Amino acid sequence: MGSLNTPAALPEFKVRICRPDISPWVAGNTGITGVTTLESGCPGPHVALFSLMHGNELAGAIVLDRLLRAGLTPTKGKLSFGFLNLTAFDRFDPQRPTASRFIDEDMNRVWDETILQGPRHSIELDRAREIRSFVDTIDVLLDLHSMLWPSEALILSGAPAKGRSLAQAIGTPPLVVADHGHVNGRRLIDFPRFSSPETPYAACLVEAGQHWEQITIDTIAACVACLLRHLGIVGSDAPLPPAPAPAVARTATVTTAVTAMTSSFAFVQTYRGGDIIPRRNTLIAMDGDTEIRTPHDNCLLVMPSLRPSRGHTAVRLGRFE
Repeated sequence: MGSLNTPAALPEFKVRICRPDISPWVAGNTGITGVTTLESGCPGPHVALFSLMHGNELAGAIVLDRLLRAGLTPTKGKLSFGFLNLTAFDRFDPQRPTASRFIDEDMNRVWDETILQGPRHSIELDRAREIRSFVDTIDVLLDLHSMLWPSEALILSGAPAKGRSLAQAIGTPPLVVADHGHVNGRRLIDFPRFSSPETPYAACLVEAGQHWEQITIDTIAACVACLLRHLGIVGSDAPLPPAPAPAVARTATVTTAVTAMTSSFAFVQTYRGGDIIPRRNTLIAMDGDTEIRTPHDNCLLVMPSLRPSRGHTAVRLGRFE
């Protein structure tokens, strides 16, 4: 157990996977750098798989690169592959793997119409503006992510019921978490096209495991395969991994998003994402002099950040349905 007043010690982050060569796909074929669309010629949904929202999250890019090289094509509708924060990705250094998450700001916190239409500029914000019109053509989006800290893999569905239904239909990973995002900015899955109950379009975000582990690549590949098979837009001979063995599905709703209000936020022990705290009112962290306690029994810890920055999400607390 660590001190209540000092951040948990950083583990050693080893890079056990190789940065993929995505050079064949950087030009794209849509007029947007890094975005390739394959058309079936038959009616159907426009499904998009996005990777590299964060430049050091390699696993999603590895999966998309493999599928493109294998010649995956849809049998109906359209299938798009996106490599988003190419500038940060170009700066990835396995000796400093956490340094290239973004250049100026988190690209997955700028998806708000006021920000996108506003006057300020950054590398990530300008890139979001570049793909903004393309996003408005997507019917189903799966945003591929991985995590810095140890955690059970999960799918974040956002707040709307349609996102939750999509995540449950995908089924891999079997843990679905419905949430309202972060106080410091909207994610792409929170963009009105996907989050509004007035539209039929849906999006999910898979958090497939730790950034630089082979199992994370495998989880993303299985998640993508399950999505494409669920939507029925690929044939039986598609170059996809076999369907995983059925797992017990669980769905949780975030009841509390804990934001670090001081620079001395510290958990009372080194928790892992997916840990369940049995008892309500259990002390799990100190934020300066403020105690952070579980609001209910069987409280799910969603992606605890063991070294959170002030003003950023430290952990989300969920209740199982």
